[in-house]
Amino acid sequence: MIGLPRLRVHGVSKAFPYDGGSLLTLDGVSFDVAPEEFVAIIGPSGCGKSTLLEIICGLQSADAGWIEIDGRRAESPGKQVAYMPQADLLFPWRRTLDNIILPQIVQGVPKKEAEAKARKWLPLFGLEDFERAYPGQLSGGMRQRAALLRTFLTERDIVALDEPFGALDSQTRRRLQEWLAGLHGELGRTILLVTHDVEEAILLADRVIVLSSRPARVVEEIEVALPRPRSPLASAFVELKGRILGSLDRTGTMG
Repeated sequence: MIGLPRLRVHGVSKAFPYDGGSLLTLDGVSFDVAPEEFVAIIGPSGCGKSTLLEIICGLQSADAGWIEIDGRRAESPGKQVAYMPQADLLFPWRRTLDNIILPQIVQGVPKKEAEAKARKWLPLFGLEDFERAYPGQLSGGMRQRAALLRTFLTERDIVALDEPFGALDSQTRRRLQEWLAGLHGELGRTILLVTHDVEEAILLADRVIVLSSRPARVVEEIEVALPRPRSPLASAFVELKGRILGSLDRTGTMG
């Protein structure tokens, strides 16, 4: 990596109380993420991927280790990292635009200013004709795009996504993967993606970080040096998928 990393995860460990003792979930996890890099984190089910992402976002504290952003130790990383969980968390009684601008309103941005800002982005997210629709009137893919726009409008340079397409059908998921790949190129944010889908990781990421089974450690960091757009049928794609699956097989059951 040339220059200062945008994000540095340094020796992060985390344990939870369990059966009168403690259960170590993360064990000295360390890696760097460059500015505007797209990094996917993948590992066995229950290894602590989501816990790691929540620590990076400031939603949980680490027992050991720390997070650095732009070379400085981040005491409140949530102020610098935008977070989107798997569930879209749209309020059913609020229209699409009102859901999208809610975080800005909470931060004190005047409503008209927040609406004008959001409307500029609606076409890029395919929502320009649905700003007055309620969540129940949107497809699953449209709901996720609305949630993503809400996340990106926080204007934080680092975006953390926790399996954002995991609950969608395969066709919708693939369309949104292709859409997000193009969106990243256009917006230039630094993105961290937790996923259980190896193909999704290869389609989207510049680099894939493979975690071990619990307690999670970094097993391998794999560069995805494939031209875009990427096809799962390409021989180089298939070869890379096999390498990642092999790494996962050596750590435990994927999930």
